[in-house]
Amino acid sequence: QVQVVESGGGLVQPGGSLRLSCAASGSIFSIYNINWYRQAPGKQQREWVARISSGGSTHYADSVTGRFTISIFNANNTVSLQMNSLKSEDTAVYYCNTDVLTKQHSRADYWGQGTQVTVSS
Repeated sequence: QVQVVESGGGLVQPGGSLRLSCAASGSIFSIYNINWYRQAPGKQQREWVARISSGGSTHYADSVTGRFTISIFNANNTVSLQMNSLKSEDTAVYYCNTDVLTKQHSRADYWGQGTQVTVSS
């Protein structure tokens, strides 16, 4: 069993910053990569935002490049997403997805419950 917990969401004014955290725990042997997705109000599909791999390489959606930074927060399978210069269109529920090799040696991905980010004046 793998647990994924996001935190750090909230209300921020346009141009402001927030930092989200994603903590993965449980039966994890190793992590392949961790992704952030978001689902905007009224949208049915989740949009991929950013990814960090076990080797440390990072990738971003065009819509957040230069404003968001994904990084390893600490060694305990925790990743942060620093969001700067926030815009109203960044308003969404942000989800963390972890792609792992479990201790049972099976590969699977797990989702957190999401954290709300609202950008509004």
